[in-house]
Amino acid sequence: MMRQAAVQRVMPWLVVIGLFLVWEVACHALAVPQYILPAPSVVFGTTVRYAGPLWDHSVHTLMTTLAGFAVAVVGGVLLGMAVGASPLVYHGLYPVLIGFNAIPKVAVVPVLVVWFGIGTVPAILTAFMISFFPIAVNVATGLATLEPELEDVLRSLGAKRWDILVKVGLPRSLPYFFASLKVAVTLAFVGSVIAETVASNEGIGYLMLQASSRFDIPLVFAGLLVIAAMGVVMYFLFAAVEGRMTGWATRRTAPVAD
Repeated sequence: MMRQAAVQRVMPWLVVIGLFLVWEVACHALAVPQYILPAPSVVFGTTVRYAGPLWDHSVHTLMTTLAGFAVAVVGGVLLGMAVGASPLVYHGLYPVLIGFNAIPKVAVVPVLVVWFGIGTVPAILTAFMISFFPIAVNVATGLATLEPELEDVLRSLGAKRWDILVKVGLPRSLPYFFASLKVAVTLAFVGSVIAETVASNEGIGYLMLQASSRFDIPLVFAGLLVIAAMGVVMYFLFAAVEGRMTGWATRRTAPVAD
C-alpha cells in the first residue's frame, strides 16, 4: 500500500516531465521556429528573464480571480440553496441559469467595459460570471437529492423545513459544493484572462496580448504556464480542504490490508 501511494504521488510529476520532454524533442527534431512553437527550454528561459513582470502581472490576475471567485461562491451558494430547497424556485430559475451560462462571456466583456471602463472591475465580473454557474448548480443538486423518506422521518420528529435545510441538506451537499469549487476556481482564471486581454492594462492576459503583438511567442507560453501553475495550485488547495471537510463522503480507493 505504501508503495502504491508513493507511485500515485510521483505519477503526476512523471507525466508532466514526460510531456515536456516530448515537446522539447519534437521542437528540435522538426525544427519548429520559436515564433510558432517554442521549446520548453526556451519558455523556461523566458520565464526566468521576465520573472519580474510575470510576477507583477500574475499577482494582479490572482487577486482579480479570487475576488470574482469569492463573489461567485457567495452568490452561487445562496442561489443554489434557493433553487434546491424550493421546487417552485427550481422550475422558475433553472432555465434562466442555463440561458445565462450559455451566453459566451467574451461577448459580455465589451458591455462591461462600456459600463465600468477599462480596468479591474470587468475582470472580476467576468471571473464571477464564468464560475458562478457550477457552484449554484452543484449546491442545488446536493439539496434536491435529499431522500424524501429522510425528510418524512425528520418531519415526524418535529424538524422544521429550515432545520432540515441547514442541519441535514447543507452538510449532505458539501461534497457537491467542494467538487464545484475545484472546477469553478479554474474557470475563474479563464474569465479573468479573457477580460484582461480585452479590457485591462494589467494582468497575465494583458501581458500575453502585448507579447503576441510583438510576436514574442515564448513570453506568451510563459504566461500560459504561469496561469496553468496558479490553476493547479488552487485546484489542489481546494482538494485538500475537500479531503478534510468531506472525508466521510469519500470512498476508499486503496485496498485494505488483511
